Amino acid sequence: MPFRQKKLEVTIKIAYNVQTIDKPLFATFCLASDISNFMKIGSITLKSQTVLAPLAGITNLPFRLIAKENGCGLVCSEMISSNGLVYNSSKTHTMLESVSEEKPLSVQIFGSDPFMMAEAAVMVEASGADILDINFGCSVKKVLKTGSGVALMRDIVKSEAILRAVRSAISIPLTIKIRTGWDKSGKQALDIARMAEGVGVDAIAVHPRTAQQMFQGNADWSVIAAVKQSVSIPVIGNGDIISPEAAIDMFAQTGCDAVMVGRYAMGNPWIFSQIDARLHSRQVPLVNIARRREIMIRYVNASVCHFGEKLACPMMRSRLGWFVRGLPESSRFRESVKYVSSEKEAVEQIESYMDRLILHI
Repeated sequence: MPFRQKKLEVTIKIAYNVQTIDKPLFATFCLASDISNFMKIGSITLKSQTVLAPLAGITNLPFRLIAKENGCGLVCSEMISSNGLVYNSSKTHTMLESVSEEKPLSVQIFGSDPFMMAEAAVMVEASGADILDINFGCSVKKVLKTGSGVALMRDIVKSEAILRAVRSAISIPLTIKIRTGWDKSGKQALDIARMAEGVGVDAIAVHPRTAQQMFQGNADWSVIAAVKQSVSIPVIGNGDIISPEAAIDMFAQTGCDAVMVGRYAMGNPWIFSQIDARLHSRQVPLVNIARRREIMIRYVNASVCHFGEKLACPMMRSRLGWFVRGLPESSRFRESVKYVSSEKEAVEQIESYMDRLILHI
């Protein structure tokens, strides 16, 4: 293991103070009532049927650790450029950094050239990732201009060439994340899904919104159900999971094998343990002030450890507000962290706010 990676792993462990995890609560995250309930993606077994969606600029190592600690079965990296990996961009390669506590880890890449995608996939596998995911769903203009993301759903020939090249280049499980396509019919999703299964893809995540919808409007869960009925590999449902109840509804309505949570997890990472509890008829763990405080401070600690104080603190100015949405005086807290410039200051603001919350109760 390179010295830099070893040092990172040690410092992240220190930041998270693994020994102080709430043991009874953590146990409820990891235990399932029956091994048959575990989900497999290729050779990888997940202890929970919950997946963290890849979110650009969000699902970095510190956030993935927060999600994993809160019961997520599979965490996924940010979307990573295959060109950046192949051309040895140091910033891009940093996005591959990982630690053992977050495993199993899925790393998502995007691109439009089969050779470059295969080369990047080899690098991802060498980095220690457990699963490689390919993005077929991003509808951001700068990604579409390169023929990547959801643009691939209009070109099944190129899509198949990419998947065949990547599948032959790596031995770890291969997954894809798709959208409905470019119209509401869902035909492109079905065509891509069937083709993907045929070339050896191990699982498919479906975000049932069209390219034009971006994140607007309602997700059409019927597309997830249609994909599930058309393939025999695991299907992961994504879209509009904003509560444990919504996740249970998605399982019931679509027959999907797992649910993927994206934007809602940004301020509510405990949703993964809550979904898992509902699935196994256990008491849903509540998040009290002490637990919320602990999670927020750990997020600050891990972010500073990973990025350094100079980069992490500006991130915290907006991200800490995620965790207090809907709580009393949340706007006051958001204002108080807008200019934090040190780890100590960020922690002090969290402590001060949580102490005021206790007085509110």
